Amino acid sequence: MNETYFCICRLKLQINKMNILILVTGGTFDKEYNELSGELFFKDTHVSEMLKLGRNLVTIETHTLMMIDSLNMTDEHRKLVSDYCRNAEQDHIIITHGTDTMSETADFLATAKLNKTIVLTGAMVPYKFGSSDGLFNLGSAMAFVQTLPKGVYIAMNGKYFNAGNVRKNKISGVFEEIN
Repeated sequence: MNETYFCICRLKLQINKMNILILVTGGTFDKEYNELSGELFFKDTHVSEMLKLGRNLVTIETHTLMMIDSLNMTDEHRKLVSDYCRNAEQDHIIITHGTDTMSETADFLATAKLNKTIVLTGAMVPYKFGSSDGLFNLGSAMAFVQTLPKGVYIAMNGKYFNAGNVRKNKISGVFEEIN
């Protein structure tokens, strides 16, 4: 056996021991469709179902902090998220969030200097619609939170972006670097 094999095995052991915290805040990710009224609404988070569908093997702890549209998120909500991250025993945190103000929350968390790896992710289409990008984005966030250094990031469409250097392009419907 060569040294590369042993390095890979050690890395696998480290990743398998990692405990990731997922904080749910709402957003399109968890919206459902009312067929009678035609409105989108919140019921329960779909994160556990998504992790099961993705055959996740990493130790996960999930907490629902709120179920709101990110357009309704205030700095008081962001402070709650920040305080929860600060007080969490985990150093690897994923936050499911609405895409409209995800960049603002990432910036808020970055200024808090939490010394953890925090990845925000969401969806353009609700998971329950079946054609959602949410499952892919959650899987990407799972990979990024385990491999990126400490800091705050956004993970969308297979890419990651540093907080403070990302925005949602509302014309193209994708996240992009500012600089």
